[in-house]
Amino acid sequence: MAIARSLVDMIREQAEAHRFTQVTRVVLEIGVLGHVEPHAVRFCFDAVARGTVAEGAAVEVLELPARATCFDCGATVEITRRGDPCPACGGAKLLVQAGEELRLKQLAVV
Repeated sequence: MAIARSLVDMIREQAEAHRFTQVTRVVLEIGVLGHVEPHAVRFCFDAVARGTVAEGAAVEVLELPARATCFDCGATVEITRRGDPCPACGGAKLLVQAGEELRLKQLAVV
């Protein structure tokens, strides 16, 4: 719910700054390691957006893959969850570089 509230607050600020009156679509980027459930964000967004410029907006979620750098072989690899071994060498020393994002990427407005 807190994430949805923050998104609606950001949208409200943008509406004031750019003088639009209605949002028809919201595009979010969510990393697969971010522990954010897209369905829950959509549900909560609909509830929190009532009575705002974002009421009724379609919420599209783009799930971003996770990338990590392996300290054993130096490769940058895609992983599906924390604790995965390096797919290139099997090493266990990975530094996550991407996959934890939560970004408001785009708004379609009227």
